[in-house]
Amino acid sequence: MVNKNLKLMQGNEACVEGALAAGMKFFAGYPITPSTEIAEISAQRLPRVGGKFIQMEDEIAGMAATIGGSLAGLKSMTATSGPGFSLKQENIGYAMLTEIPCVVVDVQRGGPSTGLPTAPSQSDVMQAKWGTHGDHPVIALSPSSIRETYDLTIQAFNLAEKYRTPVFLMLDEVIGHMREKIEIPDPSDIEIFNRITPDESEKSDYKAYDNSLEVPKMAAFGEGFKFHVTGLMHDEFGFPKNDPTVTEILMSRIMGKIENNLEDILLYDEYYTEDMDLLILSYGGTFRSVMSAVREAQRSGKKVGVFKAKTLWPFPEKRVKELSKKVDNIIVAEMNLGQYYYEVDRIARNNCEVSLLGKANGEPITPTEVLKKIKEVL
Repeated sequence: MVNKNLKLMQGNEACVEGALAAGMKFFAGYPITPSTEIAEISAQRLPRVGGKFIQMEDEIAGMAATIGGSLAGLKSMTATSGPGFSLKQENIGYAMLTEIPCVVVDVQRGGPSTGLPTAPSQSDVMQAKWGTHGDHPVIALSPSSIRETYDLTIQAFNLAEKYRTPVFLMLDEVIGHMREKIEIPDPSDIEIFNRITPDESEKSDYKAYDNSLEVPKMAAFGEGFKFHVTGLMHDEFGFPKNDPTVTEILMSRIMGKIENNLEDILLYDEYYTEDMDLLILSYGGTFRSVMSAVREAQRSGKKVGVFKAKTLWPFPEKRVKELSKKVDNIIVAEMNLGQYYYEVDRIARNNCEVSLLGKANGEPITPTEVLKKIKEVL
């Protein structure tokens, strides 16, 4: 008989357990609904594994401390929700340019402003993409179950460490507060990526931003490697430069390290897409209502396929374009008034009609509403 490690777990709890499995050793943040349990559980669990938890005075400081923890060599995470995510954006931009790996969890709630603190939403999809200023790549993952929350939290850490960049884990309140039974995998079965660090022989000529490498090696502060960290454009040693050539080389590398590795980063699932008349694209908690409705539609003979985006950003452009050529209509179902919809429409409008099933009143999209939309389109 196989002894499975089964747990009844909340989404926010699964996020923390996934983070610990990935090697999280530092959490800094400020409690905000509906992400608060991530801070609370991190405060309980981290000291038991030799890690540190700090509750900061506000969201801005929470992001800054997370960056500092990572600079010191620790896998670091913070968690927040809509308005807190907005406050973190300036420091997120700093981490993008300085290439500081960290995980930023956003358990989305209704907005704008303080909005609906305890209600579900997927209102931060575009904030993840465009929240901070300047050109920069974004990796954002979105789970639709508790087990997927566990797995994608590990993946978020792996991608952050591998590509030296902040990675967003975009939950919604439905997933954050829902409980499901999950099987915790054996640690030996979990793939963990740790950042590439320089060795002692490189100490005298260490380049923290070595442009000859797609992802430069990252030394920890305090280990004797000399480098400068600044939000200004900088040379390979990290010192500020206002030179157009230096800027172009740096920006090209930062953008390229994500754009050149889409096959490694993009995650999505497809259902019934081999033979379909209609495609529904969804993600996160909304996907669950979509699948319930699509199974009902299948029973009545309707051919409806489903595309679930687990990587929201970079956008899975190539695959969505391929699928758009197989149908006359795509429905984008999301708990906002059309954020991912516009991206899908941009890609697919020349091949098929794209319509929105959006909702932003603090209630989740129901299977009945999805089924009604399917009947309108087919």
